Amino acid sequence: MNRIKKGDRVIVTAGKDKGKQGEIVRVLGEKVVVSNVNIVKRHTKPNPQANQPGGVIEREAPIDASNVMHFNPASGKGERIGTKVLEDGRRVRVFRSSGEAIDA
Repeated sequence: MNRIKKGDRVIVTAGKDKGKQGEIVRVLGEKVVVSNVNIVKRHTKPNPQANQPGGVIEREAPIDASNVMHFNPASGKGERIGTKVLEDGRRVRVFRSSGEAIDA
């Protein structure tokens, strides 16, 4: 079971955007793309076939998954994640500090 999934609320723990919060947009193996974090400028040529204008485009670049932590709204901090097996056999992700489930 992956610790980080698309749609999770995370906080950045290292790098130029340390302390920023965002939502996981994509998971790319060991890297993740977080909304409004690690914005880079990319110079692109126009592509009329794809109806894409040229110019400088700002977009999110991937950052390493080890540089983000799950954001716990109850404590307001980033916290570590563990897994727990429920009585019916399902596995759920839980916060290690409080034991409350992330996705019940």
